[in-house]
Amino acid sequence: MRDILAPKALLVENNEEDAHSIREMFSDQGSCGFELTHVASIDDAEMHLTKLSVDIVLLALELPDARKLEAVRRLRSIAPHLPIVVLSRLDNETAARHAIEEGAQDYLIKGQLVPRGLMRTLSNALGRKSLEVSLLKEKERAQLTLNCIGDAIICTDLAGNITFLNPIAEGMTGWSLQEVAGRPLADAFRLMDAATHLPAPDPMTRPATDRNSGPTASYILVRRDGNEIFIEDSVAPLRDRDGLAAGSVLVFHDVTVARALAAQITQLAERDPLTGLPNRLLLSDRIGQAIAHARRDAGLVAVLYLDLDGFKRVNDSLGHPAGDKLLQSVAKRLLECVRTPDTVSRQGGDEFVLLLQGVIKPEDAAYTARRILKAVSEPHSINGHSLHVTASIGVSIYPNDGQDAETLTKNADTAMYQAKESGRQTYKFFTPEMNVKAVDRQSIEEDLRCALERKELSLHYQPKINLKTKAIVGAEALLRWTHPTRGSISPSRFIPVAEDTGMILSIGAWVLREACTQARAWADAGLPVAAISVNISSTQFRNEDFLPDLFATLDETGLNPQTLDLEVTESALMRHPELTASVLKILREEGVRVAVDNFGTGYSNLSYLRQFPIDALKIDQSLTGRIAAKPNDAGIVSAIIAMGQNLNLRVIAEGVETAEDLAFLKAQDCDEAQGFYFSRPVPPAEFARLLTH
Repeated sequence: MRDILAPKALLVENNEEDAHSIREMFSDQGSCGFELTHVASIDDAEMHLTKLSVDIVLLALELPDARKLEAVRRLRSIAPHLPIVVLSRLDNETAARHAIEEGAQDYLIKGQLVPRGLMRTLSNALGRKSLEVSLLKEKERAQLTLNCIGDAIICTDLAGNITFLNPIAEGMTGWSLQEVAGRPLADAFRLMDAATHLPAPDPMTRPATDRNSGPTASYILVRRDGNEIFIEDSVAPLRDRDGLAAGSVLVFHDVTVARALAAQITQLAERDPLTGLPNRLLLSDRIGQAIAHARRDAGLVAVLYLDLDGFKRVNDSLGHPAGDKLLQSVAKRLLECVRTPDTVSRQGGDEFVLLLQGVIKPEDAAYTARRILKAVSEPHSINGHSLHVTASIGVSIYPNDGQDAETLTKNADTAMYQAKESGRQTYKFFTPEMNVKAVDRQSIEEDLRCALERKELSLHYQPKINLKTKAIVGAEALLRWTHPTRGSISPSRFIPVAEDTGMILSIGAWVLREACTQARAWADAGLPVAAISVNISSTQFRNEDFLPDLFATLDETGLNPQTLDLEVTESALMRHPELTASVLKILREEGVRVAVDNFGTGYSNLSYLRQFPIDALKIDQSLTGRIAAKPNDAGIVSAIIAMGQNLNLRVIAEGVETAEDLAFLKAQDCDEAQGFYFSRPVPPAEFARLLTH
């Protein structure tokens, strides 16, 4: 009984004598490895193959229904992968060779067959077919791998002609394998240098060390449609089984998105997102490089620290989008004021730092600072508004003011604060003495943040005198700070710090509540206080919570609104005339009175006195103090008093120090006065005694 796993052979032979001879060879006891079936025509063979499986076919070329190569073709069409061994007459050996070209595995010559040779030929044919199938499967697996891999792959032969592209490579280059097979690599793979945009060398001609050193992202691939993409590529040699060079394989992938993301990350790390200017990190690096060059060349480096004056009121009144556009406008003007080697950086908020390289003398930095002050102060057209801001600038110079970027920047920042204290819209060079002031200011800021909580702040009250009746008609609440170790700290030292840091809002709210509470206590005690005056900073006045907090304080303390006088400076009133008019109207309707403080030192514009509902003018003490010795100031004071009387406004003179000052004011019919001549500011208990006596 035959092995059920024996390979099955199909003999297609119409010559019965030849068929019998072959069957005999298969029946040979030493050749029982095959199971043979015999049919006499191609038609019968096709029918058999559709019903039963066969491992190999012995095909005679001389058949009645298919002669020579037609027989091979018909079998190949119905069973393309079936191994075929052709049987041919000696005189028809040429046709047998052609049959192999058509796909047959081998051929045998009738009349020369021997059992052992026949079986060996069949076994060899089956073995070759099995190997062919294995290789085909391996090739299919490799093809599937190459087609599924995420990278693009191009293979070339030794001549540099393309032999293979996977689908990714087809998509990236825009060329199909059918179009470029056999063509030079450069036809489908055009490279440019990413830095120069010049044609790049053929990747196959790169030095071996470069080709095998891994991917590089220095190239741009020009697609078939002309579009460009950044790529990383690597090249490796292809070798045959003997280890000999057979071509090259090029692997590459698109890094356009990754490159853009890396550039974006770098931009975010080194650039200010709003203005696109270098940020603190990049500026520090550039200052360091500039110092290195200056040290080598014995040159100078200048650092300018700039802060905008009045920027916060733009944000408060028009919103942050308008503020952002203003910052962008300022950044553009700063760039126009410097040279190409210089750097303009935004530090955050409304602060900018400029690096000036190749400075010959400090006056060069001063010249640039003056240009900047002028450029920034010009009107900025933002959302239909003509906005005005100014700048304060501090300047430090390498090597005298610092040997590194951090020190130069810190000292320029210190000088900038001195510029602000000097009246703003100016510049100051750093001096060592400024460090002492800066340290003191920082210390004051730190302590002031705790002053309210520690109950170190208090109010003193200075009486206002009616110059006709000589009676006390009001009290101005004045803030005092008694530090546990420093002692009494002058308001001129800590009030500017409170305004710069924003602490003035919480401190101002406390002052208003404390003054109203004290005024109500005096009233409840039956003391004759006609009015309590409280200074309101420009920051408070512009704050959106100012009016709600004010009326909540009046309700909480129970103070009659008509007892409260708010003192606001000219500059605070004039910054936003429309907002000012609206706020003053509400205050007037509620009975709260408003006085213009420090009048005569600011705008002194008669038109706003007419349009704003105000109640009084307070002449600044710089004009009224020892007025008899200052004829020019005497004329100004006389004019202010006359103007106030014409507008039905109370006129109050501050800073009265002498009997001569008092006599002059009485002669001009001034309504009220206050100053050291009458009384210094005193604590609440002492002020109560003044009211009693």
